[in-house]
Amino acid sequence: MSEQNTPQNDAAELPQDENSIIAERRSKLDAIRAQGGIAFPNDFRPQHKAAALKEQYGDKTREELEEMNVQVVIAGRMMLRREAGKKAAFAVLQDASGSKADGRIQFYVTTDKTGEAEMEAFRRYDLGDILGMEGTLFKTKTDELTVKVTALRLLTKSLRPLPDKFHGLSDQETKYRQRYVDLIMSEDTRRTFKARTAAMTSIRNFMASNDFMEVETPMLHVIPGGAAAKPFITHHNALDMEMYLRIAPELYLKRLVVGGFDRVFEVNRNFRNEGVSPRHNPEFTMMEFYAAYVEYKWIMDFTEQVIRKAAVDAHGTAVLTYQGKELDLSKPFRRMTIVQAINQYAPHYTNEQLHDAAFIKEELKKFGVKPFSTSGLGALQLALFEETAEAQLWEPTFIIDYPVEVSPLARASDSVAGITERFELFMTGREIANGFSELNDAEDQAARFQAQVAAKDAGDEEAMYYDADFIRALEYGMPPTGGCGIGIDRLMMLITDSPNIRDVILFPHLRREE
Repeated sequence: MSEQNTPQNDAAELPQDENSIIAERRSKLDAIRAQGGIAFPNDFRPQHKAAALKEQYGDKTREELEEMNVQVVIAGRMMLRREAGKKAAFAVLQDASGSKADGRIQFYVTTDKTGEAEMEAFRRYDLGDILGMEGTLFKTKTDELTVKVTALRLLTKSLRPLPDKFHGLSDQETKYRQRYVDLIMSEDTRRTFKARTAAMTSIRNFMASNDFMEVETPMLHVIPGGAAAKPFITHHNALDMEMYLRIAPELYLKRLVVGGFDRVFEVNRNFRNEGVSPRHNPEFTMMEFYAAYVEYKWIMDFTEQVIRKAAVDAHGTAVLTYQGKELDLSKPFRRMTIVQAINQYAPHYTNEQLHDAAFIKEELKKFGVKPFSTSGLGALQLALFEETAEAQLWEPTFIIDYPVEVSPLARASDSVAGITERFELFMTGREIANGFSELNDAEDQAARFQAQVAAKDAGDEEAMYYDADFIRALEYGMPPTGGCGIGIDRLMMLITDSPNIRDVILFPHLRREE
């Protein structure tokens, strides 16, 4: 094999037990130490990245590269290797500069250019080892950009073998549990998390450009509030008090609005002690924002802009494909009430039936839903919506005008009794965001909290607690305000076309490993 050829596959290896491979690699590491070598050096400084080299020199001809005499210093993980006779070998280095295609570059090791000692050492290296090298760029006969190595060093010995390159990690749970290996092997996984970072950067930049100030509020709460959810409970030893991992930052962010910060947002974790599913992780990321002197219609418009901009910046377009079906974020998002949604997606119900609490209770039994004894007509309509219409809301849709009884923090409508200025945003049959005009009447809020306490006493574990300090804050006066929380993980599922929330969380929660 001449230097004009390129490797197509890894060097053939006899099947071995993983423990035997690890033992063999440890033996190689022991040999390095026994010979007085530095096992894990930290004095090599790469100056180039594979993606940048490909972008800058990928279109040059062999003759142009030879004339340019481009010197490179690069480091990364060896992913492929093929011998080219007794005195030469081709291999592929992967660094963090791009996807699998852009972040890889071929290198060529020879006895005459690299040196006999380096060539002998190279043959003891294993796939997965991290190498540092210097060399000159050239192109093979097949126009593969390649580094002709003049100096080569082992920087990190990989003691465990990488998965088979053709199949990667075949077990999905192992991909989640050993995300570090999944990232090494999977171009799709690397692309997903780079898209997530791009989307998060877009969101933060967009918020800042609209005069929102990013803040941080407590993760440990004395009273869990801001959402209807079951909290995780912990204990603070020094203060000798029970505390809760936060279920939402809402009440603290609104305290900041009381304090005079008119536009605030936070991107951080929430914790809810609930089920694990393709759409739920007990620890998840939310972006909540609040703006003084606006109402829920403004918040809906702004939420739409945030989501559309994030999709464009991360994906390149607002027209996405999710699980084989188009999802168009470029058009104005639809708006409809709970009853309107039921009428459209479950048209067999009459208007009279949808306003008959007794009928809806009987109907919910067919879906295995048993409402609380305290549930009024609005809560019953919402429960029926969740069973009949929610899963069918594929295109972006704001469901508006939620009942007061299920919206304890939202401002009541001035024109329609029993409803609030609240919305939830749905896409692909799942909730993405929840927002409303904020309730800033301290007396009304106190009464709503009391109703939540009654609901909790009646058996609703997700009902809210009474937060006396938040009431005190409202008594100082909060300006008219609108706010919204966007589920970042669910949004990233859509942007990256990921079917499971664990696909967009670097280290999702799993059962304890046996």
